[in-house]
Amino acid sequence: MSNDSPAPALSPEQLVADLLELLDVEDRRGDRFRGRRKKGGVGRVFGGQVIGQALAAAELTVAADRPVHSLHAYFVRGGNEDYEIDFRVERDLDGGSFSNRRIVASQQGQTILNMLASFHKREPGVHHQDAMPDVPAPEALENEVTLRRRAAEAAGRTFREHVRQRPIEMRPVDPGRWVREDAREAISHVWFRSAAPLPDDPKIHRAVLAYASDMTLLGTCTMPHEELSWPKGTLMSASLDHAIWYHDDFRADEWLLYTCDSPWAGRARGFNRGRIYTQDGRLVANVAQEGLIRQITPEPRT
Repeated sequence: MSNDSPAPALSPEQLVADLLELLDVEDRRGDRFRGRRKKGGVGRVFGGQVIGQALAAAELTVAADRPVHSLHAYFVRGGNEDYEIDFRVERDLDGGSFSNRRIVASQQGQTILNMLASFHKREPGVHHQDAMPDVPAPEALENEVTLRRRAAEAAGRTFREHVRQRPIEMRPVDPGRWVREDAREAISHVWFRSAAPLPDDPKIHRAVLAYASDMTLLGTCTMPHEELSWPKGTLMSASLDHAIWYHDDFRADEWLLYTCDSPWAGRARGFNRGRIYTQDGRLVANVAQEGLIRQITPEPRT
């Protein structure tokens, strides 16, 4: 086998096992933790990984009866896949109902992410929510890998399936998103879940949702602008901040609908919002993110 041969495909179970290992941060005592490197990772660390590991570290310092209800993160520098990530947790508050934590993620002594997380002891209260959009069920849709392969074949490009392997399965409601490059409304709906079953620990499901919430969101603000294109090399992008509000219990290995919209873009930044619903219509989380969307001139092909 030549050195250029692709790595063998991993099973969904192995992909999810690797994700769980990634999110299982090492307790180094004194509210210091270490996050593992992604197996085979190259280049910049995925933002969802840093958020998921930071949340996992913070949850280890909070009583089990206080689930996270919100987190607010700022990406300071891009992480590097060549290094593990160190996390420092500060216990700012442990009150009668709420706990608050500050988390700093760093590599090689440089901060790459700052995050605040708040935890709330369960208590009863009134309830209302936005209704879930009326969209096709995930069982009626094709997954992202199939759609990307078809789009690549139609364009005469080689589809490297081993590169697309992810522990999160996604099924977009609008399949044309992967084959069209025309301008369209900044709204998207994607079903997602872990590619294999997860353990029953709710903390794991919250961390997996944090990981997955950084997928597809930033791309929403580019949809009305056909001049911004990753495949064409005319777009440089990066997540600047990321916030999640956890409303209710859920399982991340069952289908969740991620409905995203972008109410504003300008000054090389785009703002995105996301709502996450269970398949039976419960709104379990809200997400918001601003990202850099800078138009660039593509490098000439040699």
